[in-house]
Amino acid sequence: MALRRRPRSSQLPQDVSPIVHLWLLRLLVPLGGHRGFINQNGFENDALAHLIGLGGWIDSDTRDFDPIAVRTVLRKLHKTGELKLRGAVAPTCLLGNVARLAELVGLSETDCRILEFAVLIHSERLLDDVADWLGQLSSVKVFHTLAALLDIPEREIRASLSAQGILARSGLVVVERSGASLLRGKLNLLSESFADHISTADTDPVTLLQDTVALGAPGQLGIADYAHIAPSLTVLRPYLKHALGSGRKGVNVFIHGDPGTGKSQLAKALAAELGCELFEVASEDGDGDPVNGERRLRAFRAAQSFFSQRRALILFDEAEDVFNDGDSFFGRKSTAQTRKAWINHMLEANPVPALWLSNAIEGLDPAFLRRFDMVFELPVPPKRQRERIIQAACSDLLDTAGVARLAETEALAPAVVTRAASVVRAIRDELGETSPAAALELLVGNTLEAQGHTAIRKDDPNRLPEIYDPAIIQSDSDLSQVAAGLMRTKSGRLCLYGPPGTGKTAYGRWLAEQLGVPLMVKRASDLMSKWVGGNEKNIARVFKQAEQEGAVLLIDEVDSFLQDRRDARQSWEVTLVNEMLTQMEAFPGVVIASTNLMEGLDQAALRRFDLKVEFGFLKPEQAEELLRRHCLQLALPTPQDADLTELRGLRNLTPGDFAAVVRQNRFRPLTSSGAFVVALEAECAIKEDQKKPTIGFHQ
Repeated sequence: MALRRRPRSSQLPQDVSPIVHLWLLRLLVPLGGHRGFINQNGFENDALAHLIGLGGWIDSDTRDFDPIAVRTVLRKLHKTGELKLRGAVAPTCLLGNVARLAELVGLSETDCRILEFAVLIHSERLLDDVADWLGQLSSVKVFHTLAALLDIPEREIRASLSAQGILARSGLVVVERSGASLLRGKLNLLSESFADHISTADTDPVTLLQDTVALGAPGQLGIADYAHIAPSLTVLRPYLKHALGSGRKGVNVFIHGDPGTGKSQLAKALAAELGCELFEVASEDGDGDPVNGERRLRAFRAAQSFFSQRRALILFDEAEDVFNDGDSFFGRKSTAQTRKAWINHMLEANPVPALWLSNAIEGLDPAFLRRFDMVFELPVPPKRQRERIIQAACSDLLDTAGVARLAETEALAPAVVTRAASVVRAIRDELGETSPAAALELLVGNTLEAQGHTAIRKDDPNRLPEIYDPAIIQSDSDLSQVAAGLMRTKSGRLCLYGPPGTGKTAYGRWLAEQLGVPLMVKRASDLMSKWVGGNEKNIARVFKQAEQEGAVLLIDEVDSFLQDRRDARQSWEVTLVNEMLTQMEAFPGVVIASTNLMEGLDQAALRRFDLKVEFGFLKPEQAEELLRRHCLQLALPTPQDADLTELRGLRNLTPGDFAAVVRQNRFRPLTSSGAFVVALEAECAIKEDQKKPTIGFHQ
């Protein structure tokens, strides 16, 4: 770092305190700062010369500037200053605040003097300027300099500023040990604003930690909103209560989950239930700029020291700033890895229980992970919990149908709902013809799409039709009997196979309704990832989510995951099959796999299914019954014998063909049952055409 130079100043400075005056003289004389202050033709800083009593040498008409004579006078001024100012102390306000900190965190007399100096060199420009004339200082020279300035033995300075000292452990003053720097740059305070806060007014510790640690605002959710993690809370709540009551040290809990799942709200709900304060380590400063991991750790250390005697929890959100801010590709370690010994010690000895929150657990060093008392994931709440949260947050904005529609979205996190609701309430009177419900759904839908999820749909095209009846589905098993058995056991693994449109997914929806549980449908595109190992993680996450929601899990296009391992060309293809089989075997509920391509499935995978059901094309009598029901639903005339005869001649007819024609009716209304049959003929013709070989040359 280059030596900083400022232009010469002729403006007289404001009076400095006696202690700063003494430090200026010590910097100039015994520490050699006069070499930068006095040059051949004058002073580097005229204002300083006036302040310490050398003003008579500036622009004198009676004598030429004599550097040797000036140095002689300066030595006399220093000697006089040592006699007159030796008992000087820091300004009253600073002295009082440091005394309060000393009592709070246990600072020694030497700690207090160093802290006072560090604050003043960060707040008094003249002191900082004069110290710059000492040039670049190593850590060893910093200890020597402070010993001379503060008139304290160097061994005590070293001990006070050691990594094990209270100043460092509390984060109040930390010596920058990487390379040489100017004196001010070597003495790092807790934050950029700390010097102003501690030297301008009598204040409490929370104010001194401003921009680094703040008292948490009240939460918007309660413990009841976290029923989906009841097993973890059953352990966490009494453990935190015990820690707060007994003063147990080294209490740390790591909670991870996707953004917006309510991690910080959970921390606030826990603090409210336990009747304690919650202090949050800031991730940005007062100007809105991000705070790096190292400074956040220092703020955490300070909070641990400041609040060790209070009934409190400390919240460290976005913990990846510390544990996962490295770069394995370039070999750069994370902040925590470069301070591994200190982190390990902190996780074993911190006096205030801490909740560490992160959006992901990947990249967390196992050496750190095992030192947390509890580690658990906070997933997106299941549907029934989502309904409860949405109802509580939006009861004045949505009706019952709107709440249910929002709750259908599996990826909808609580934070998205509460934020959108607050926006709509703020502009409710200015929405005009747009209803609050429509505005809310717009905001939520846009956020979901930005996150890569499907937006909210008012009309679900996959909703089970009212006329659905498993008796009209062609299969080689009694589907109603299968459902009755699963209602008794609540567990089973089914493989539904057959051509597209034969009703496999619809049966899954009907089965979930019979069981009285949600249906979670996942397709290959929902689970595939471009990252190595991503497919396996997605599969595990989906099975876990289905278990938490008590849902029937239907995996469509399962052939993408259960290809015969004997034909695998890549190792990941084998691990993909293994992961799917492992999750299927461990799943306690009902899982349905559907495929259009039974050939090529892994034989071991087929043995894992309790029942394999083949779905086929409709029998003539099934097609007739389905036509009658659709005509009745659409208010069309009863099918005539001629229509039924034409219908019986159709090949490869499926329930999906009927559904396609019903959708066409919305924009191309049908006028008769005969028109319905004609439309079905067109659907079948397309399938027949696809089977015909194309004309041309083939290699």
